This record gives sequence, C-alpha cells and structure tokens, in this order.
Amino acid sequence: MKKLCLCLILCLFSTLMISGCVEEITRDEAIPDDAIKYTPEMDLFTPVVHSTEWAQPVPMPGLINTAGAEDACFITPDGNTFLFFFTPDVRVPPNEQLLDGVTGVWWCQRQGNSWTEPSRIILSKNLALDGAPFYQDNILWFASFRVGNYRDDGDMWTARYENGKWVDIKNAGELLNDVYNIGEMHLSSDGKTMYFHRIRAEGATDYDLFTTTLVGGTWTEPVNIGPPVSTEKDDSRPFLSSDGTELWFTRESNLGYTGPAVYRSIKNNDGSWQEPVEIASNFAGEPTLDDIGNLYFVHHFFDEQMNMVEADIYVCYKQ
Repeated sequence: MKKLCLCLILCLFSTLMISGCVEEITRDEAIPDDAIKYTPEMDLFTPVVHSTEWAQPVPMPGLINTAGAEDACFITPDGNTFLFFFTPDVRVPPNEQLLDGVTGVWWCQRQGNSWTEPSRIILSKNLALDGAPFYQDNILWFASFRVGNYRDDGDMWTARYENGKWVDIKNAGELLNDVYNIGEMHLSSDGKTMYFHRIRAEGATDYDLFTTTLVGGTWTEPVNIGPPVSTEKDDSRPFLSSDGTELWFTRESNLGYTGPAVYRSIKNNDGSWQEPVEIASNFAGEPTLDDIGNLYFVHHFFDEQMNMVEADIYVCYKQ
C-alpha cells in the first residue's frame, strides 16, 4: 500500500509538471528570503584537517556554494567536471522538494582556476528527486525517487551523456537495487568493481562498506570489506582513487570532534586494507578527490540548537 501511494503521488506531481504547473527556476530564485549564507567565521564546527599532506579546508571557490544546501559531491579524476546535489532549503521535506523545480543533480566545468555556473542535469521528463551522483566514462549513476523503482526509499539509476544530451536513462536493475540493496557507490577505474554502502545485516541500522564484481555481465554476491574498514560504527559513502590504492569514506570522528569525519585507508600489497586514518573532521563527509589529490567534501552548518541550517562543499588542496 505504501509503495502504491508513493507512486500515485509521483504520478500526480509528474502530471502537474508536464502541464506547466511546476516551473523551473534558478537556484538563487529558489532559496528562501530568510536563508543566511554561512561563512567560516560564523561556523560553530569549523572543519579541520589532521594531515600535513593537505592544506586546511576552505569553501570551494566559484559559483557552487550558495545559501542553500550543496551536498553529495563528485569530481572527475582529471579535476575538470564537478557534480553535486542541491536543494534550496534544508528545512523542506523530500516530498516538497519534488515540486520546487531546482532540487536535484547539478554540474559544472572547470574554467581556469574557477568553475562555470552550475546547471541542473534533467534526468526525467516526469518528476523525480535525484541525487548522489557518480560519473565515469560518460555514464552517470545516481540515486532517484521516481516511478519505476523497486524500493520505496529510492533506487540507483544510470544515464549516458552523448552529444550534449542525457540518454538511455534506466534503472540499474532489480539485482543491484532490490536484491543487493546498494546505497551510494563508486566504481573502480575499469568499471568492474563496485564499492558501496548498505545496512550491514538484517535488523541493523548502521552501514558497512561492501564490494561486488562484474563477471560475465552480472554483479557477484556482495562481500563486506570487513575490518578494519567496516566496524560497528556507521561506515558509508565510499570513494576509490583512480589507481585503486586508496579507499576514502565517512564515519563518525574517533578524535573527539563533532559529527561525521573523512577517513582514508591504503591498500596493502596483498590486497587488504590498512587501518583507516581520520583525515578531516567536524561535520566533514562524502569525500571525493581528483588525481592531483585535492580533497573535496560536504560540510554541514548547524545553529546553537543543533539544527542543520546549510551545507557547502569544502576543499583541502594537496600540498
């Protein structure tokens, strides 16, 4: 019954959009008048880096960060394409974000030392709520809440960028979504190994990191990466370096800082993973890196009552 109701709501919203009742607007137009653009000087939990390999975090330059929420970021290895999720008001529930005309996946390209004005990636003629982008070899993987899903809480979908258009938009399939229940994911450079998070076991509430391998056109049964990467804590949102030797992910801080932190684990010669090291803390999460080693992550701002009020993308430049 729940899934049927959700589908009916989406169909109704899609009809409204097609009929012109839902108007596309710019990010700035969608941000509420009472929104405050938070700056590092206003931050109650300033992010910090613990390694001399990187400079201390700063807000990402250019036109990406706004008084709305920029989240779930991804940068291509060459450092020239940047994708992220945007919603204009963190106080608005997802069912209302569906109708705001701007919430979804956005992207921009490097232009000199900055970035072009981001534009929204439209991935459905009907209404959909899209996020968590991963982009490789002109294929976009993204999480979506739309008609045609196997799960009530969103499926992974794919799309191909060809001649300036997004085509071949399709569900990633029943195996990955309904059977394996994958969450946010990252592919190895050859596209044959997927790293993703999901609930560690039936009845649990926290995530672990898993892998599955593409063999003969089919993804194999997922394997928990195991200790020391997977722990009793919530381990999620993986990123794999292009050479496959570094696994980055999000976990709560072990160093006494507030909220999530960014960790790095290095692969041993035997293929096992080393003890993860906490790299960035204070509401730092969802890491992504270019091949130079610049670290980008999402930072959430909170007020004194611990209400989340905004989200920005931060960068730590490789030294």
